[in-house]
Amino acid sequence: MKLYGIPNCGTVKKARTFLEAHGIAYEFHDFKKQGVSEALIAGWLQQVGWQKLLKKTGPTWGQLPDAVKASIQDDASALALMLDKPNVIKRPVLECDGKVVATGFNETDYERLST
Repeated sequence: MKLYGIPNCGTVKKARTFLEAHGIAYEFHDFKKQGVSEALIAGWLQQVGWQKLLKKTGPTWGQLPDAVKASIQDDASALALMLDKPNVIKRPVLECDGKVVATGFNETDYERLST
């Protein structure tokens, strides 16, 4: 498993705590230190779509001009924004063998991983 996010994000902390408490091995990829590539985000968008991958509840989204927010209408426009401002990616993104198994943290979704 590979967990992508930012270490000081509360949701990422919950996910990491859950995985560790349930003995689920994972590798952590820090967006801030290791970056995030266009190919990686494009792959996620193909799997889950921009609506599920775009985080509209955080301060980064809130500070965007309304015109920028309104311009996000498809995978391509979301990809451009996510490359420019990775904080708008819903965190964490959890992958297993290159497949997105979860975006964000929902304990019910993560419980399925430990069974």
